[in-house]
Amino acid sequence: MKYTNPIIPGFYPDPSICKAEGKYYMVCSSFQYFPGVPLFESEDLVNWSQIGHVLTRESQLPLAGAGHDGGIYAPTIRYHEGRFYMVTTNVTSLGNFYVWTDDIYGEWSEPIRVQQGGIDPSLYFEDGKTYFMSNGDDDKGISGVTQCEIDIETGAKLSPSVCIWQGAGGRYLESPHLYKIKEQYYLMAAEGGTEYGHMVVYAKGPTVNGPFTNYPGNPVLTNRNLGGYVIQGCGHGDLVEDERGNYWMVHLAFRQIHRWMPFHITGREVNLVPVTFGEDGWFSAGVGGITPTQVETDRIDDSVEQRLKMRDTFADTRVGVDWCFLRKPHMENYLIQENAYRLYPTGLTLGEKQDSPTFIAIRQRQMEGHIRCGVSVSEGEAGVSLYMNHEHHYDLAVERTEAADGAEGTCRVKLRSVVGGVGVSFVTQDSNVPTDAEITLQIELEPTQYSFSAVFAKDGQEKKCSLGSLQTRYLSSEVACGFTGVMVALYAQDETLRGRGAQPATFTNFEIVYHSGNAIND
Repeated sequence: MKYTNPIIPGFYPDPSICKAEGKYYMVCSSFQYFPGVPLFESEDLVNWSQIGHVLTRESQLPLAGAGHDGGIYAPTIRYHEGRFYMVTTNVTSLGNFYVWTDDIYGEWSEPIRVQQGGIDPSLYFEDGKTYFMSNGDDDKGISGVTQCEIDIETGAKLSPSVCIWQGAGGRYLESPHLYKIKEQYYLMAAEGGTEYGHMVVYAKGPTVNGPFTNYPGNPVLTNRNLGGYVIQGCGHGDLVEDERGNYWMVHLAFRQIHRWMPFHITGREVNLVPVTFGEDGWFSAGVGGITPTQVETDRIDDSVEQRLKMRDTFADTRVGVDWCFLRKPHMENYLIQENAYRLYPTGLTLGEKQDSPTFIAIRQRQMEGHIRCGVSVSEGEAGVSLYMNHEHHYDLAVERTEAADGAEGTCRVKLRSVVGGVGVSFVTQDSNVPTDAEITLQIELEPTQYSFSAVFAKDGQEKKCSLGSLQTRYLSSEVACGFTGVMVALYAQDETLRGRGAQPATFTNFEIVYHSGNAIND
């Protein structure tokens, strides 16, 4: 069969995978968003369903003060003796910790902390022992992949932290994972930075502690030398064995908005490539060491058809699964109904970087399509934001204005561009409408630009107002920095409230329809 990369599009970075009872499970990073660590399930490796999140309670996921580069970094999921473990780093608080569950569809435990530093932790189980590794300094101050034995019940260290490998020579060693395959130990990691020089490297050795010898063909997977290629930044991989004994690698990568424009907006996404072992014990990955957009393989039955979700509505998405919040949400500000979301504005705006404004978001997963949403506002402003972080977002909003003489005011639609923390608003003369008009906000998605408009309806008459276009590149990771991707957010705010109560803004008929997958064909 033939499948298309990415297999999970949109902001789902740092994938980690395991197999349990005939199914595959995957987790990804979530950074400053709540709930944390998206959890996916699959039966065939190419079609994935999100079944929830691992971290769903504030006690598991303290995010106060988490900026756009804070919160939850790379998780690892493992299955051992009937129990699932997820280990990760909260760089804003807690440090390295893990949680566990005996029911993959249920709640996970409270965090169990591990007193070893670094980031990108992983677990390895063997002969009744649990090994914990991360990227950082060992007890002697040596930097690299650092490992210790822990008590899996308490997280207590049972041995000193020792550096067991310092990588293959690239910068920014990260994401270590250890495997035992055919009596050899394989230590895989990423180097080059999670950007255009990203790559997967590995080494093998005779024991769990090494010594580890670098693969002569490192990097085993990278797209770093493919100029004009849509998929870039391949790295941060994890291995899994399928039901037939074949090995696969899931890894992150991102898609440029254009062949010759090195910007990406949908974040780091999940890709899949085959792994092949040679007679000498070394393995290769991908197609000639790269990740293409199309992979043809006989390892998956031809009866399997890859299905990419190309439409999101209120009816087929779920709050707390598809929809998430910034940091810890104030849930009293949300009334989620079957056909409408009602959001209560507060004085916290989208420029907030410590607390949680009234904001509920879903990932932008493809680069072509459109967004539609009806918005009704009683006070303040509410609308749809294309949000990368608090300093980089485009907001299409309905704003309620009051008449100076006390008469009934009007509504107007405005477009605000915030780049580098500097906001500029655009309003056209024909964007002022009566308060009882039905207003539908519209955003056309293209790889290189977003186009904004609104439709006003009253007494059977419709009028469309265009507010212009903005370039996508200014919401890209290359410009905005950070590790996330563009989120499609519904929000409500009113800086004049100063603590008094507010009437909710109402969002109806929400839909995102994607027209295609990749921005360009390779």
